[in-house]
Amino acid sequence: MVLAIAFYLPITLLAPIASVSATSAPYVAPPSIAPILTLPNYGASAISAIGYAGPLAQGGSRKPLPMASMTKIITTLVVLEKKPLTLGQSGPDISFTSADAAISASYAARDGDVYPIKVGSSMTESNVITTALVASANNYARALVDWAFGSEANFLPVANAWVKAHGMPSTTLTDSTGLNAANTSTPTDLIALGKIALANPLVAHVMAIRHITLPIVGAIDNTNTLLGKSGVRGIKTGTLNGAGSSLLFASDYRIGSQVITFVGVIMDGPTHAVIDKQISSIIAKVRSGFRTITLTNVGTRFGSYSTKWGATTTVTATRSASVVVWAGTPVTGTVSIRPVALVKKGAIVGDVSFTVYGKIYSVPLMVTQSIPDPGPLWRLTHPGELS
Repeated sequence: MVLAIAFYLPITLLAPIASVSATSAPYVAPPSIAPILTLPNYGASAISAIGYAGPLAQGGSRKPLPMASMTKIITTLVVLEKKPLTLGQSGPDISFTSADAAISASYAARDGDVYPIKVGSSMTESNVITTALVASANNYARALVDWAFGSEANFLPVANAWVKAHGMPSTTLTDSTGLNAANTSTPTDLIALGKIALANPLVAHVMAIRHITLPIVGAIDNTNTLLGKSGVRGIKTGTLNGAGSSLLFASDYRIGSQVITFVGVIMDGPTHAVIDKQISSIIAKVRSGFRTITLTNVGTRFGSYSTKWGATTTVTATRSASVVVWAGTPVTGTVSIRPVALVKKGAIVGDVSFTVYGKIYSVPLMVTQSIPDPGPLWRLTHPGELS
């Protein structure tokens, strides 16, 4: 008996306590219903938000339509790859020749927008780009191309390869200005183009200019009359006889500490006044569909432990977490809490991971009370609960 006691006491008093698993509470996402977006039944249209999956809504035709002067965005981006220029730089001078004057006259005869070009004069690359984009000057877009590539014929294969390489499979260029109705694209391709343009600081800056005075051309106004309204800060208009009025636009919306940028387009609308009003309505509706949802608050309960000797503690979030979502977006949560034996108050015992748009937000979980040793009496009377 003495030997048995001598053997039993150290084992029961010093043996580790068996781990206990937590009972976890499942995560329930807050209810969220997306608003119904009604896009025009004419032409083609779509709207998306940068950083959010897919178009939020699409309407009208899904077939390529004439993109008119929205072509000039592609022209500018392709030229900038060959002749790089950053925001704040003027770039080299581009000289105007009699060939530029002849091209200007031919564009004017086709009812295309042209601005004065003085043979023998020059303008910086930055100012030529500004005139082409802000005033939608066809002759300045073409002068830019001829300067960078030698001719439009040299430019077109490069431009068509560029759009395919940048995720615009349904976009085709047959000229550098958009005067040719065979320059076509789709809303989803143009939204991709808009996002690329916004990522270029120089292009994004130029497309936000409302009014500017430049050498040779004088004072010019942006053809995008929606600038500054409904958060719109770009991007480019398109107008073509037989192909209606179009606008590729970007609009910023601040919700909490986050700024969401919408990129959308309406193609082949009746007039710019009509589509501007429609776009303002669409932006207001889209804004109403974004909201901040609370994933968890600090102290939110996600589980608990209960031991055989009666000790209990809850498992709670260590911090709050929230995210801005488009209403109706699925939000999932996975609770992971590891088994423990003895643990101190505040110890991290797992986490809760939220998945939104494929991105994971993880919040550590802790115990609110200690689980102390049960003491010698419980150990001596419950040898089977020891490891």
